[in-house]
Amino acid sequence: MLVYSKIPSEDELLQQKLREEARAVFLQRRSRQLLDNDELQSLWYLLDKKNTPPAVGEDKMINYKSFKEAALEAGPKFRPFFSATSFAKLLHSDPYGRIGIMQFFNYVMRKTWLHQTRIGLALYDVAGQGYLRESDLENYILELIPTLPQLDGLEKSFYSFYVCTAVRKFFFFLDPLRTGRVKIQDILACSFLDDLLELRDEELPREQQELNWFSAPSALRVYGQYLNLDKDHNGMLSKEELGKYGTGTLTMVFIERVFQECLTYDGEMDYKTYLDFVLALENRRAPQSLQYFLRLLDINHKGHLNAFDLNYFFRAIQDQMRQHGQEPVSFQDVKDEIFDMVKPADPLKLTYQDLVNSCQGDTVVNILIDLNGFWSYENREVLVADQSDSGDSETLTI
Repeated sequence: MLVYSKIPSEDELLQQKLREEARAVFLQRRSRQLLDNDELQSLWYLLDKKNTPPAVGEDKMINYKSFKEAALEAGPKFRPFFSATSFAKLLHSDPYGRIGIMQFFNYVMRKTWLHQTRIGLALYDVAGQGYLRESDLENYILELIPTLPQLDGLEKSFYSFYVCTAVRKFFFFLDPLRTGRVKIQDILACSFLDDLLELRDEELPREQQELNWFSAPSALRVYGQYLNLDKDHNGMLSKEELGKYGTGTLTMVFIERVFQECLTYDGEMDYKTYLDFVLALENRRAPQSLQYFLRLLDINHKGHLNAFDLNYFFRAIQDQMRQHGQEPVSFQDVKDEIFDMVKPADPLKLTYQDLVNSCQGDTVVNILIDLNGFWSYENREVLVADQSDSGDSETLTI
């Protein structure tokens, strides 16, 4: 029978210590149940011995009968992997009803890695509730840095900025409601840990590193941009400094809203708040980014956008067009195009769900906050034609 015991309060020191020790013993026991490298190697030899001809190309196969024989020989520690459900999941279109040995071995490796990582993350779960707070994840990543060869070149003085950069991605995407914690289950389910642990590969190509948010080149790029924007070198960004972000075509009305809604210190933005800003702009199609932008665009916190909101932001785009000697586009035309594009459930409102369902949320955001984004939308047909022409010329030169 399960007995529920409430979590000890902060002043119950003895109970807290007992709980921590019990969790540590439990995690150690679970860790001993995992397969080690020698056991994985012995599994590979056993599967190879039990393979069922003929091979498919270079891939050796195994049928269900041999699969169950291997389970008996492997021993009790391996048996959870040798279930009928596991076999059925890996069974595809083999005419003899077999699965690939390599496919099954990779499945075992993946499951073992997930359990190993789950235990590793649980060690940092101070509350023991299945989630990590920001400080918990910071400690995990800080202690992970020495195990990642691709980060060997980082100066120790940069570690705190690297950790902040890495942690913000987890919290931006996994904690959009800003509760201050993320579930360990969600961390394991997303691809971010895979990207982070990819840095164990000593031969990871430079191009791949630059696409990985957690790599040294990416972290240095983001932090370098922050330093370049900080013209007065006070470690914080003013509205005017943030306005120079990217190509400098974000409207000042939008920048004002960022400073009104996001956490600032004496009217200036710190690096952590800047990281959320960058993650939203670099991943405009992500639902979490749309939540971020909707909070900024929804001036009166109504939970939706209406014609007033759209006009409020688009006037700044019209002003920028005049400054560049261009004839401003009619707001009425743009409003009609946006509503036609999104096709909201209510013809007078744009909700978060409308933007997600339409797959046009990023386009709407671009039109309202960035002159370059609006220009790209207005000239989309010309840009597509130019890309098509360049593609044809490349074909001709091959």
